[in-house]
Amino acid sequence: MSYEPKLAAALSGATLRQLSHWRRGVGEQGAVLIPELSASRPILYSFRDVVALRTCVRLRQEASLQRIRRALNTLREGLDEREHLSAYRLVAGGDTIYLADPEHAVDLVRSKGNLVIVEMVDVLAPFYRGGRRIPDLLEPRPHVSIDPAVRGGEPVVEGTRIPATEVAALLRDGVQPAQISDYYPGVTPEAALDAADFVDYVDSYADDAEIRQAAS
Repeated sequence: MSYEPKLAAALSGATLRQLSHWRRGVGEQGAVLIPELSASRPILYSFRDVVALRTCVRLRQEASLQRIRRALNTLREGLDEREHLSAYRLVAGGDTIYLADPEHAVDLVRSKGNLVIVEMVDVLAPFYRGGRRIPDLLEPRPHVSIDPAVRGGEPVVEGTRIPATEVAALLRDGVQPAQISDYYPGVTPEAALDAADFVDYVDSYADDAEIRQAAS
């Protein structure tokens, strides 16, 4: 499963403009995150990219983009860490960013290699950004789930392999929630409404100007 910018934005909390900006390096500092599936049109993000983007969004709430870039440069070059960004726990604290594990954390901005204790953050859990609730990544709605092992991570009706977009499309075509089971047995009216609500949320990220910017 690949995630187009609109879906990657909706699942991560980033804006489409941020995705575009974060794909580019600035001066001597590298890009925040380059999609591992496709960095040119059509731009496609992986599930790991979405997890990493959520980390970046959480960091951006407490740290400047310059500081984030500096921390990532230290991670990739100074500490010679070459795993995908989603493999690391990064936490903002004070005027720095830490690379954290359950036992300690390494200061990536000020005193590189300095060990400290920081509070762990569950990057998969829901959070708020600019008044908008960014949903749980694995369960963005009560009856909608995302599992990399199911259809490659495409959002589906929980307990099935039925894409949320297909259920939402039927409702948009005028099919009543109680009739969805005629097309997809086992999909309850509540699950159908949750699927439609999630797709509406994803579509709320689709602004024509932002789409043009993200595609550049």
